[in-house]
Amino acid sequence: MIALKWFLVLILILVIVAILAGQLGMFKGVAPNDLGIVEGRLKLPADTPNSVSSQADLYPNHPQHNYARIEPLPLVGDSKSTLSKIKAIIELMPGSQIITNQENYLYVQFTTRVMKFVDDAEFWFDPQSNVVQVRSASRLGKSDLGVNRQRIEWIRKQLEEISLK
Repeated sequence: MIALKWFLVLILILVIVAILAGQLGMFKGVAPNDLGIVEGRLKLPADTPNSVSSQADLYPNHPQHNYARIEPLPLVGDSKSTLSKIKAIIELMPGSQIITNQENYLYVQFTTRVMKFVDDAEFWFDPQSNVVQVRSASRLGKSDLGVNRQRIEWIRKQLEEISLK
């Protein structure tokens, strides 16, 4: 019984230390320096299953391209109004910070509330495909428990609801 109590105390201490480390920014990671559009593509998906990309199939030799694949976002109106709508949706999301806001491109950082993990997301109007290409990836770790995919799908749903109005 005493061993169980000490074990629980140890677990509690570890949780507190982890939360404190997160609050101090120790899980923030480093912002990628190679984001943006290069030769009509966003950056390839991460080597770990904590990213999604609508252009994952453009990298067939990349081992993670199958599960990283997500559909691009459809236009709701023209490209400019679609990106404006995406920006408005993102601005309402907790932990979001728009870093780059250009006519055809958005770069956003999403920070989790407690542990302060940061995900980098990009939205680019692709004039060749006439859609908004997306990429969202965690900076740290191997798994995000599907958070990046869920976030992009939530944005897709919000765009869909706007288009129905």
